[in-house]
Amino acid sequence: MKNRKNIPWVSAILAIINILVFLRCTTGGNMLYNRGMMDVWHTLVEGEYYRILTAMFLHADMNHLFNNMLLVFFLGSMIEKEIGHVVYAVTYFLSGIGANVLSLMYKIYCGVDSYSLGASGAAFGLDGVLLALVLFSNRKPVDVTPVRLIGVLLFSLYSGFASAGTDNAAHVGGLTVGFLIGIIISMVYRLKEKAHDRQRLSQAAERNGD
Repeated sequence: MKNRKNIPWVSAILAIINILVFLRCTTGGNMLYNRGMMDVWHTLVEGEYYRILTAMFLHADMNHLFNNMLLVFFLGSMIEKEIGHVVYAVTYFLSGIGANVLSLMYKIYCGVDSYSLGASGAAFGLDGVLLALVLFSNRKPVDVTPVRLIGVLLFSLYSGFASAGTDNAAHVGGLTVGFLIGIIISMVYRLKEKAHDRQRLSQAAERNGD
């Protein structure tokens, strides 16, 4: 049962879905892109809010897909083992949705209406969760230090800002949402640990009393 819990099946399913959608896009023309990519006009003006979700499963090319799925599967697998399947799935989707919402707000603020697509917002959310776990939780993955992780995050953000056509607002949004979720998870862990310590002390006191 314990080994079954350690199998990152949510990360695997998410990666498989993204790959299958990309393969469908390569054989089906622009239909899925036209109906699923996110922009201000279709999403907010025409009320096609589902694009906030569907855009997370569309990728522009093979490199775009490969880079995102590399993070989703390998980084996601590590985090999924730490926080559990259900919490991980909720974290992934909330990070991706939060990333796309911030992207829309930024587009409105800047007066642009470009299309956005990709799972990078959700992937940055996983980075945010991991950073919060490393900083605030006693349950942190092995060989992951705050300095090393912050360095990777800063490099990833810099690479995005240095590249043309990158939706940096989505990256920042996903990272922020994931970090906030990670803080909540860390607080829950600490509360559980305190409750466990109190229970253990109480049991020890009862044994001594006997």
